[in-house]
Amino acid sequence: MDKKSFGVSDDLYRYIAANSPNEPEILATLRQETANHPQARMQISPEQGQFMGLLVRLMGAKKTLEVGVFTGYSSLAIALALPPNGKLVACDISEDYTAIARRYWQAAGVTDKIDLHIAPAIETLDHLLETQAETFDFAFIDADKGNYENYYDRAFQLIRPGGLIAIDNVLWLGRVADPNDHDKITQTIRAFNQKLANDDRIILSLLPIADGLTLALKK
Repeated sequence: MDKKSFGVSDDLYRYIAANSPNEPEILATLRQETANHPQARMQISPEQGQFMGLLVRLMGAKKTLEVGVFTGYSSLAIALALPPNGKLVACDISEDYTAIARRYWQAAGVTDKIDLHIAPAIETLDHLLETQAETFDFAFIDADKGNYENYYDRAFQLIRPGGLIAIDNVLWLGRVADPNDHDKITQTIRAFNQKLANDDRIILSLLPIADGLTLALKK
């Protein structure tokens, strides 16, 4: 089975996939190539990509942000959902991973929509804040978990009122709900989830899609 939402049985997942067949061929091909990658666990699930593309279309988003590109599945899902004049600022530190992404962006004809920054994401976000605060419609965070709070704080400043931030891996394979799990990353994500639950600047929804997807709407 392909990577799928945590807690969904194989039979139910097959049913969902059969009754929601909206994955473009280019995304399916990228997903299949990434499945053979040594770090394939970092790939988002197809239903998550489909859901985020739907959100981008629903919002009429034109200016978007991504922190953590990997092989580019989420970037491509977002870029395909953007209008012809839409833009995605993508942040990653790996030339190797994003070389795969660039190849698929080119094949899909969305290269002109994507502005890739190869640098520590905090540096890129701080630079964007100098001139582009509150100008982004949508942001997706899926990078190193230890910096989630830093990425969120900066994304919040970059997103316009009424904009949306999506954050991946907030259930951490269910480990956040295990009181006996004291792993450092588990505790970091648990604390991050609590921070957002107490943030009265946003309207929050934590969804059991993929490995947990938080949606934070800026008031």
